[in-house]
Amino acid sequence: MNRRLNVLFIVLLFFDIPLFAQQALKSFPQHVHYFQGSIKPNHIPQARLDQLTINFYNQWKKRYIKTGCNPNEYYVWFERKGNKQCVSEGQGYGMTITALMGGADASAKITFDGLYNYYKAHPGNHKYLMAWAQDKNCRDIDKSSATDGDMDIAYSLLLAHTQWGSKGSINYLKEARSMIAAIMQYEINPRTFSVLLSDAIEYDSPDYYDTRSSDFMPDHFKAFSNATHDYRWSKVTNSTYKLFSILQKKYSPDAGLIPDFIRHINKKTTPAQPHYLESAYDGYYNYNACRVPWRIATDYLLTGDKRSKIMVGKINRWIRETTSNKPDNISAGYTLDGNDIKGRYFEALSFIGPFAVAAMVDRKNQQWLNDVWDYLLNFKLKDYDYYDNSIKLLDMIVLSGNYWAPTSK
Repeated sequence: MNRRLNVLFIVLLFFDIPLFAQQALKSFPQHVHYFQGSIKPNHIPQARLDQLTINFYNQWKKRYIKTGCNPNEYYVWFERKGNKQCVSEGQGYGMTITALMGGADASAKITFDGLYNYYKAHPGNHKYLMAWAQDKNCRDIDKSSATDGDMDIAYSLLLAHTQWGSKGSINYLKEARSMIAAIMQYEINPRTFSVLLSDAIEYDSPDYYDTRSSDFMPDHFKAFSNATHDYRWSKVTNSTYKLFSILQKKYSPDAGLIPDFIRHINKKTTPAQPHYLESAYDGYYNYNACRVPWRIATDYLLTGDKRSKIMVGKINRWIRETTSNKPDNISAGYTLDGNDIKGRYFEALSFIGPFAVAAMVDRKNQQWLNDVWDYLLNFKLKDYDYYDNSIKLLDMIVLSGNYWAPTSK
């Protein structure tokens, strides 16, 4: 070792600065071996799948990662009309994406930490849960949480721990465990082990026994259980799989679709009525439920849970039949009977991408999967908003074989 390097080593050692703190331990691409029998697009080389994903990530990051109002803060730009600048849902997407793209992006850790700092600067009613939205002056619109955003942020912290370790300026694992405990305490119904809409839902609220279908993230729940040894997360997974199975059989036997919102799960479970919370289509397969095939299928890819394959298998059979195996026939919303929502004959990436991920659970879907991948890649980032583009990117990471489960060691 020459004198200059020797001095540098001594300085680093003296100040206890880890030499390789920024090194990505699971650098993209990972080429994960998903559960036996799973498939990926096979009509183009793996290197091309990886590069297309990196290319879209670079476009996505340039457009959506914005500097916050305080130093060392970043947020995911909401990009919709109105006063909202950022929502916790988008923050969760961004933190998950950035952790998974570590290595391919040399500045991924810096970006992730900035996104984390923004989350920490906007606590909601409870310390470890994020206020669900901020305005253009970085002020919280209100202090209530959005459960899906919190769960993705917590999961991303586990990914960050696996990717970069927790011995740097942020103890990712400690923060993840604190957040997971808060989610269990304030956003999970302790009677039914269903997912609450937010931490604002109290035991005497009229929607205490209601849930949002897209908040079911079984691969997250299994990671939460592993990280905290809180096996109540298994109860959440089991109860929701059971709930979704009942809904498929009773309300969507042909299509296997799940509605955006589900009510009265403690008694007589029903899809939500029109205008329950967001739109006239709250009881349909709409802009929340469109994420369900992606969320559930990833559980099969990572863990081989048979319930996942059965559930998305029904959806796969229906979507292929109703479109005649032509991806350009995919509509932006359906009734639970599997009919197009009137007037929704346009392309929405938030519907297309999850159907591609769902196809990965069975070799019978290979040609369909290849075709949906090509169709999804045809759409340009500039023509869609933050929601469609973020879901497209997350799905591309899965589809390219680069989505992996975190560890808590």
